[in-house]
Amino acid sequence: MGYTVLVNYKLISLDKIPSTQTYAHDLIAAGTARDHTAVTARTQTAGRGRYRRTWVSNAGNLYVSFILHCARRDPRLSYAVAVAIAETLMTFGVRPTIKWPNDILIDGKKICGVLIEYNHDFVVIGIGINVQSNPNVENYQTARLADCANTDVDVPVVLGRLMRMLDKWMTADFPDVRARWMELAAGLNGVVKYRGECAQLIGINEAGALMLRRAGQDLLAWGDEIIM
Repeated sequence: MGYTVLVNYKLISLDKIPSTQTYAHDLIAAGTARDHTAVTARTQTAGRGRYRRTWVSNAGNLYVSFILHCARRDPRLSYAVAVAIAETLMTFGVRPTIKWPNDILIDGKKICGVLIEYNHDFVVIGIGINVQSNPNVENYQTARLADCANTDVDVPVVLGRLMRMLDKWMTADFPDVRARWMELAAGLNGVVKYRGECAQLIGINEAGALMLRRAGQDLLAWGDEIIM
């Protein structure tokens, strides 16, 4: 385990642990968490995503959980995080899209997942990016950065660029975040399934709600999944 300060972050670098997200929450519970801390691991034995889905965590990829001070929950945060990740990947010459709210795709294949959890005065932002390997996952295709980047990539470089982009987009005005998210959104103005029925994906509003339209009626979604 190592401790490093990088781009205004304290970096806790671990080899093999159950989950960077769990480790971050344990720091908060112990009262030792600090703002702008990043917990990384070479591999995870119990990585998890939204709805406690398993996140396959083989060596060669980026697994990081950011601990940031956060006075209140903000649904707009996930969009800033998604844009920051997408912009990070773009520095390697790829053109990602964002699947609501914050999955990152390349050519329709998932390359990154995000898990945002609040804990007292902190938010823990877990990010997994397929850099050197991509798992075989039932129900959807996956991608890895090494296959589509215009240069050699390694995890430390990806992490450094991600930290800079997070600091940029998490302090940006939300209208700018919203506009960029809409530019990168997958399936915008297309038909998706929401709660089992078809609807048109319109975008996101100023409060961070997903805007849908079904049979001439406008709908707002906050935490529900959509199927594209």
